[in-house]
Amino acid sequence: MSNTQSPARSSAPLKIAIILGSTRPGRNGEAVAKWVEEIAQKRTDASFELVDLKEYPLPHLDEAIPPSAGRYTQPHTKAWATKIASFDGFVFVTPEYNHSVSGVLKNAIDFLYAEWNNKAAGFVSYGSVGGVRAVEHLRLVMAELQVATVRAQVSLSLVTDFVQYHEFHPDPSKAPQVTTLLDQLVAWAGAMRTVRTASAEPRSA
Repeated sequence: MSNTQSPARSSAPLKIAIILGSTRPGRNGEAVAKWVEEIAQKRTDASFELVDLKEYPLPHLDEAIPPSAGRYTQPHTKAWATKIASFDGFVFVTPEYNHSVSGVLKNAIDFLYAEWNNKAAGFVSYGSVGGVRAVEHLRLVMAELQVATVRAQVSLSLVTDFVQYHEFHPDPSKAPQVTTLLDQLVAWAGAMRTVRTASAEPRSA
């Protein structure tokens, strides 16, 4: 049985996941993700949910069949697929590890395929140079998964947006950047929903 999702009804409110892409003890990402969520919850054009990868403890990819086949066998994969399928778009909150994305986030992305397709994504990153190199890698991954990524992104420096590299105190200029990111993301998530709906409709002979 395929796990390919059914398109959401066009009249239903948009749902956006804020995916916390680090499970490291003492992670900086938790404060960042909650900050993004706090800003997002003031909006009325979509609903937002914080999705913490710690609550979805996926092992290293253990599905024998490629995710693009949609034939998931493991209970943890099916639970993760159900969660991701319920969203129209995503904000990835990502650290930068060794010039790239965290292993746990890449692994979580790689478990699925159709559940990501024809949706939209934006990025909030943090690191010594704002996490920008992690975002560049994520944009390439999202392209392969048929996810439209918005131009606006938020880059947080461990030097200027954290006290002693850990206590999160973002520069006041960063909150408006989150708003711009969300403006673009909601617009694109709505547009991509119409793509999913159109692709699921039967074609006339």
